[in-house]
Amino acid sequence: MPSETPFPGVRYEFPSASESETYRFGAALARVLQPGDVVCLNGRLGAGKTRLVQAVAAAMGNDSQPVTSPTFTLIHEYVGDVDLFHVDAYRLRDSDEFLELGGEEILAAGGICLIEWANRIDDVLPRDALHITLDVLGENVREISVSATTGKAAGRVERLRQILEESAQSSGDSASD
Repeated sequence: MPSETPFPGVRYEFPSASESETYRFGAALARVLQPGDVVCLNGRLGAGKTRLVQAVAAAMGNDSQPVTSPTFTLIHEYVGDVDLFHVDAYRLRDSDEFLELGGEEILAAGGICLIEWANRIDDVLPRDALHITLDVLGENVREISVSATTGKAAGRVERLRQILEESAQSSGDSASD
């Protein structure tokens, strides 16, 4: 019986020189996400993880509730056409605590789940999650890395890349008019 070839994974790097660029990335990300998707967000304190979630929520039409960091409440739910779950795993002991808080139900709820500090609970997260790391390069400069290890998630990364490249070209075209 032939063995299945493992998916090699994909990676996309997006340079963000400003908060507005991070918002542009978040708006594009919102366009590719589908119900049931999980997005793992990692980066040091102050890297912009919550700002990115704010951008995704705004692009999804969530303007009725302010999006804030769930550092102390651990989980925020934003109800909309597609529910958005914003989880902060920073203060969780381990993945068992996430599951005790209803993590399994959140992951199965059919909404979009964005998890800050996801590396703390990655052993219970789906393999087809998108992984985003925000690296601080300067006061307002970030390198946003998106990676995927399954075909489904890789398709999202490729579509995200296309949207961002098209929007950069169209903004460059309008700047030269």
